[in-house]
Amino acid sequence: MVQSSAEVGHGWHKDVDWKTLEDGKAEAAASGKPLMIIIHKSWCGACKALKPKFGESSEIAELAKNFVMVNTEDDEEPSGTEFSPDGGYIPRILFLNSAGDVQNDVYNKQGSDQYKYYYSDSGAVLKGMQDAAEHFA
Repeated sequence: MVQSSAEVGHGWHKDVDWKTLEDGKAEAAASGKPLMIIIHKSWCGACKALKPKFGESSEIAELAKNFVMVNTEDDEEPSGTEFSPDGGYIPRILFLNSAGDVQNDVYNKQGSDQYKYYYSDSGAVLKGMQDAAEHFA
């Protein structure tokens, strides 16, 4: 069964073209675009707090066009240590090159040294996306 972008996005932003991880990796390989992956849980308080802030940002939707956007919730969380480079906390936002390799050096530079891939608000996400776009340029 093919899911719509809205279903795959789990309500994070209606104007973002969301992909599953499998479809996202295929699109990234074909297009050369990097991936941005949001890893979250439906029951997570920090995830629930970030979701509406993310969803209200037109700047995030605009920058999202530079990435293949992947949203993983609950059981969709990818396995493999590369997807939890500094722990399994949530939410985590990771950036991958078009070959599907996690870029450990692209993280929330204004955040915590202990939780490098944690973004608490839309401003931090936006800055992270801008940094990632420069990294991949």
